[in-house]
Amino acid sequence: MDGEYVAGAWPLRGVGPREGLPAGLVWPLRRGEEGGPTEWGTRSGAFRRAARGLWVPAGVEATPEQRIVEAAAVLSGYGAVTGWAALRWQQAMWFEGLDLAQRPRPVVLAVGDLHAVRPRARIKVSQEILPPGTIRRVRGLRVPLWSVAFEMRKAPSDEAALVAFELAAMHDLVSIVELADFVASSLWVRQGVPRLRTLLPELDENSWSPMEPVMRRTWCRAERPRPLTNRPVFTLDGRFVGTPDLIDPVAGVYGMYDGGLHLAGEVRHRDVAKEAAYRALGLEGVIMMAGDIADREPFVGRLHEAYARAQRRRPEERRWRTEPPTWWVPTFTVAQRRALSPEQRAKFLRYRPAA
Repeated sequence: MDGEYVAGAWPLRGVGPREGLPAGLVWPLRRGEEGGPTEWGTRSGAFRRAARGLWVPAGVEATPEQRIVEAAAVLSGYGAVTGWAALRWQQAMWFEGLDLAQRPRPVVLAVGDLHAVRPRARIKVSQEILPPGTIRRVRGLRVPLWSVAFEMRKAPSDEAALVAFELAAMHDLVSIVELADFVASSLWVRQGVPRLRTLLPELDENSWSPMEPVMRRTWCRAERPRPLTNRPVFTLDGRFVGTPDLIDPVAGVYGMYDGGLHLAGEVRHRDVAKEAAYRALGLEGVIMMAGDIADREPFVGRLHEAYARAQRRRPEERRWRTEPPTWWVPTFTVAQRRALSPEQRAKFLRYRPAA
């Protein structure tokens, strides 16, 4: 994402950020401030309180982006928005700002000194130290370079941390190498680094949705070889057939996640046609469904069955390959995608939400 690195602070509260906000978002103002409410306006219900002493018009919807702006307005001379909110602000999909019970999560502000900003109902304060050169200005707000590491360290589980990284990597905000460098050099971070170090070997940079890393982790926990993520499948003569969510290119087993969206008629029709095409090439498939998330055993059983079917396939039935032909432009890693021109991104990543 485009952004300007900064080591200092805004010269005045609200001056810098207000100038760069995307259209439709409202920067909170104080009573009597230019453009701000009068005392009568705040008493009449025409404005709602965004934070102590800060107000926005009552009709402003509290979208995730607006909540982030209102939290950022509390910052004065030091600090930045971090965690899910910083990733969302950098336009990463799936970071909705909701917990497992679908309740709004607080926006986290890294301020170093807990006394610099008081925690509030919608704001959580972190004592994260922000070394010089580690803050980035994106669309008018300050965000740390390592917001994804914060989100991973504070995630409720290792699996949630894995998902957080791969959704950030989908948008090319971080690579595995960059996270490894952070782990090696983050001497100022007190908690959560051992988790990052443990998860490094499991990370992938080519997931396209939250469920792909979940399915891959379940696959590996079933003591099957680690599959490739979103790797295209070709005929032996190089014709593109499709891109399954996961594929074990040695065994000839692929995996797909079938959520609620896939039950719709047109989507399901495409899925069935794709499954038939894979079978015709000699691949055996396994489907993870939404109901498998709470209890993984049924999926694991179907996975083992798929491996058993693949093992019974004769060598001459293997009419597919995963090695791209020479004309194919690979986009499997963050580095490969960052190297694309804007025109190439529009062409080669048009099927991805990150495009």
